[in-house]
Amino acid sequence: MARDRPLEPIPDDGEAFIDVYNAELKRLEQDKNHTWFTAPWLFAECYLYVFHHTVRTIYELVSDIVYCGHISVRQRIGVRLILSRFRRKRPSGRAEKQSIVMLCRPLFPWRSNLTCSLHVTELAKMMHELQVDKQELIGDSEKLGVLFKEMIQMCLWGNATDLSLLTHLSHDDIAHLQTVGKEAQQARKEFILKDDQDNVWSHLTSLQDNDVTVDFVLDNAGFELFTDFVFADFLVTYTPHVSRVVFHPKLIPWFVSDVTPADFSSTIPNLLSDTFFPPPKPVGGTETPGVDEVKALPPSRPEEHEYLRNMVTRWQSYIDSGVFSLSVPLDTPLGAPNSKADFWTSSRPYWDLKEKAPLVFNGLSKSGLVIFKGDLNYRKLTGDIKWPVSTPFETAIGPLAGSFPILSLRTNKADVVVGISQEIADKLDVAGEKWRVNGKYALVSFVPRT
Repeated sequence: MARDRPLEPIPDDGEAFIDVYNAELKRLEQDKNHTWFTAPWLFAECYLYVFHHTVRTIYELVSDIVYCGHISVRQRIGVRLILSRFRRKRPSGRAEKQSIVMLCRPLFPWRSNLTCSLHVTELAKMMHELQVDKQELIGDSEKLGVLFKEMIQMCLWGNATDLSLLTHLSHDDIAHLQTVGKEAQQARKEFILKDDQDNVWSHLTSLQDNDVTVDFVLDNAGFELFTDFVFADFLVTYTPHVSRVVFHPKLIPWFVSDVTPADFSSTIPNLLSDTFFPPPKPVGGTETPGVDEVKALPPSRPEEHEYLRNMVTRWQSYIDSGVFSLSVPLDTPLGAPNSKADFWTSSRPYWDLKEKAPLVFNGLSKSGLVIFKGDLNYRKLTGDIKWPVSTPFETAIGPLAGSFPILSLRTNKADVVVGISQEIADKLDVAGEKWRVNGKYALVSFVPRT
């Protein structure tokens, strides 16, 4: 990659869209744009993950022969060296748990005055308080509308936690980005450069069907998936407008941290696990705990731990009853092709959804609202073209506009931005803000069905 070598054809192991990738490679080769530095950036990014997954799978199959002893010692050593390059490096169980806990656990009690103090158990407490007032809320559209905006912003800023882009940030930086409290939302209002929240709520309240489905095209696992669950819970539990939610994952490891079926399936058991989120234990003394004590701190007060269990148990019941569902079977293994999800890991813009994935398109066409999470989904919706910033969002999404109601929740981490005034963009540019890529600014973009 660093030497700008040509992109190699992807070995065809039967997975979906390999032929599409290789056909595009041939076209790029004819145009002399088939190296790492000359290929279209979005294509090269997508190619990297597909190539890595495919080659890794093939070499793991080869390893079965290696360890059965059917080749020479020299060949065995060579293959093992190759395998070591392509195996996906997974953290140990302890390290993996700590990395997830960093994304999901609260900050230390003596730092609760920081803006990053709202966390998993506080969201659970908030949902518990909604449960107490549920009947009153359902009959009060104005209050529901206010809460709906809070939920959208929670879900929006939860997207700021992207492991593929934030590897340089400290624990405190990540926690700050995950702040979803009311004060933080108000402070961040100026950072939402395009804000269609009112239009989305008006759309939902106008739906006359008694059996409305909302679809989430997911982005990151970890904290962001947790906020997606919370938003989905709010929609089906506390509003009269939504009956069920369908979540759409990726079928291969994708852009480091995107949700796979395994991520989705493990989230609820992890949240219910007393090992993962231990019940509270008293912490003696008033002194600031040391590092070891911090790791052992309980996630919350006893009642908040119970709120979390109650909320997540409700989610499990929704999965069991079909109120929440994954677009593919929960036990789908990595790399298993499925026409209901293959398109999400192709290199094609979402303009091609109807042609390349008619089954997915037809399903989304029946949806009451399709929520696209995150930066990559936004880039694919807009074709990853550097449009003038004042280009209307509905123009940039091309043939998808009007096909079904689309809501894009995106914190800016790439150059493509549409739907804002040139004046705002110029002002941010003059101020020296890296507003297109630093994750500090966001877009809430909505296009209704026509």
